Amino acid sequence: MTATRGPLTLRMIATELGVSPSTVSRVLNTPGDAALRWGSSETVARIRAFAEENGYSPNPQASSLRTRKSGLIGVLVPRLQDYVLATIYEGIEEAASESGLSTFVTNSLDSDENQRARTRMMMDRRVDGMIFGDAHLDHVFLDEMHAQGLQFVLASRTAGDYPSATVDDVKGGRLVGQHLADIGRRDVAVLAGLEFASTARDRTRGLVEALAENGIEVPRQRIVYTGFDPAGGRAAIEQILASGPVPDAIFATNDFAALGAFGVLRDKGIRVPDDVAVVGYNDTPLAEGGAVPLTTIRSPMHEMGRQSVRLLLEVLGGKTPESVLLEPELIVRRSTAVALSN
Repeated sequence: MTATRGPLTLRMIATELGVSPSTVSRVLNTPGDAALRWGSSETVARIRAFAEENGYSPNPQASSLRTRKSGLIGVLVPRLQDYVLATIYEGIEEAASESGLSTFVTNSLDSDENQRARTRMMMDRRVDGMIFGDAHLDHVFLDEMHAQGLQFVLASRTAGDYPSATVDDVKGGRLVGQHLADIGRRDVAVLAGLEFASTARDRTRGLVEALAENGIEVPRQRIVYTGFDPAGGRAAIEQILASGPVPDAIFATNDFAALGAFGVLRDKGIRVPDDVAVVGYNDTPLAEGGAVPLTTIRSPMHEMGRQSVRLLLEVLGGKTPESVLLEPELIVRRSTAVALSN
């Protein structure tokens, strides 16, 4: 071999043996007889022997790209400005850092097009795996990513059979339903959130089931799907008030939707909790600090993020972990403090 300066590279081997660098790379990165697809048995033997005799050592950075071991986790959420999602991400970042990993987060705005484009961007950055906080119930996008070999878990929402770290939202809804029945509320409306999100479906389902067990029916027109933000809450309560009498209780599947509803009720002279009890979900800081402190469900958001990292590490290790369901807690405040008199 002619004298060379610096470490032996694939290009140097290719030049010395009169083959292409891509052939050298494929042969040295394909074990056993499978490498024969890239050249004759003689060519494969020559490349391997030459590399071994001359102490060829792969470029660690290039090897990282081939094996996808970048030490980077991608995180996709609907909106990082949302307090709940930001808190979940804090848990993700904390647990990832403890495991020697870095995180990269971006927003999808719950758009299918954005999910695909931004996941592709993260895959191009060679993330080892993904945590999706924006799963849709139809899980079409997730199925596509799974088929492409992307390793991922879910946080906050569930979809299909993919591993997820969530709060037990059905139980959370049941806690709300039982509480409203216990304080004598019988005409309950639901500001359900986004219909394609498991959080909206499961929280509403739990509420309806618990009320039914207490002999209270929630008519379909009393369940309105809009958004999880204040604007969604305002739109949903406006629709409910326009379509029937004022309910005596409102369950918003997100605290911010509940706060949006508060504004409409105040403007219309409807008193909370005297005329209508209001319950939110997640126990964000604003829940306790409003003019009428909000009864809500406390969900362990930070722990949810930490658990999603644990699940992803198991998936990256070749395991199939069980999903995590964290415990919800009912926090009773003044927005449901007054029961109706019979």
